[in-house]
Amino acid sequence: MAFEHYIRSGSRLLRCGYTTGTCAALAAAGATELLLTGEAPETVRLVTPKGLPVEVALEECRLMVGGAGCAVRKDAGDDPDVTDGMLIRATVRRTDRGIVIEGGEGVGRVTKPGLDQPVGAAAINSVPRQMIASAVEDRCAALGYSGGLQICISAPGGDEVAKKTFNPMLGIEGGISILGTSGIVEPMSEQAIVDTIAVEARQARLLSDKVILVPGNYGMDFLLRQYPELAKLPTVKVSNFIGDSLDIAALEGFQAALLVGHIGKLVKLAGGIMNTHSKLADGRMELYCAHAAVCGADRALCEALMEQVTTDGCIAVLDQAGLREAVLDSLLRAIQKHLAHRCGDKLQVGAVVFSNEYGLLGMTEGAAELLKQWKAE
Repeated sequence: MAFEHYIRSGSRLLRCGYTTGTCAALAAAGATELLLTGEAPETVRLVTPKGLPVEVALEECRLMVGGAGCAVRKDAGDDPDVTDGMLIRATVRRTDRGIVIEGGEGVGRVTKPGLDQPVGAAAINSVPRQMIASAVEDRCAALGYSGGLQICISAPGGDEVAKKTFNPMLGIEGGISILGTSGIVEPMSEQAIVDTIAVEARQARLLSDKVILVPGNYGMDFLLRQYPELAKLPTVKVSNFIGDSLDIAALEGFQAALLVGHIGKLVKLAGGIMNTHSKLADGRMELYCAHAAVCGADRALCEALMEQVTTDGCIAVLDQAGLREAVLDSLLRAIQKHLAHRCGDKLQVGAVVFSNEYGLLGMTEGAAELLKQWKAE
């Protein structure tokens, strides 16, 4: 029973799916009906927080001593979600009163503060908990049951699947998270990545009012080699979402953020490009060329820069012309200008840029000031 809701991505229509939270709520509703009536419904249906209805067939429905269980298979649509096809299972047992929701096999446990749930709790986020409770309460009301229920959500194999997610890095151990704020998975959504960055930033803010932002592992490795004394400060990986990450840092109340990254990515900031994914914008060679021209490069040199395929190639061309320092200084000033414009007076910010071939290439004025302050502390 495919979920037939689509979004447009360029010239393609992509099928949406539904979250693990929606699966858990549907499974819990089915298990509740099985427990209270002795018969499992053929399908279960709910309306997601996004307002879209989802109806699914139940799997593995069974009565057991004192309880009942049902499972729903996760459908991620056209999204490359590692949980696609997993069974999300709910086991329901009678209690005197109230609804208690807990996590079982394959559902992670929170081990670090700053997440949606407190340390020690099952990684079942607030909206899915509300969805589960609402779905179960609806079935109880329809069937005239006024007692309580204990609901255990499990995800067989979740401990292995979780290794392919951000969970270990976020401090969620032993399984996947039961997630979703809209109840719907939109294919190739970038919001999930931004949400993960926000969670990491929130955790980092518990440790310090200073944060180091790195696009990826290269930035992390370079930072530890070049500035080992900064290893004590929290670091957040931001991928291509530089602008969003700066916004998040300001919102979380950081006093200062130092961005450390490869010139091939951060040079784009000199043009005000705050999402550095190549599908949105490139402009690397054009920026090198424009700043070289400002620094006195002739047409032949500009053409040579435009013919390069890597930023390291541009540096080699500038070295031959004796313009590396001048052009990099010009680019760094532009980077600082755009970073400061994005952050305003909410956040001190600066950037350090490097190359795998050439090492440290330079830092913006803001970065130099931050490093001076931090080393003095």
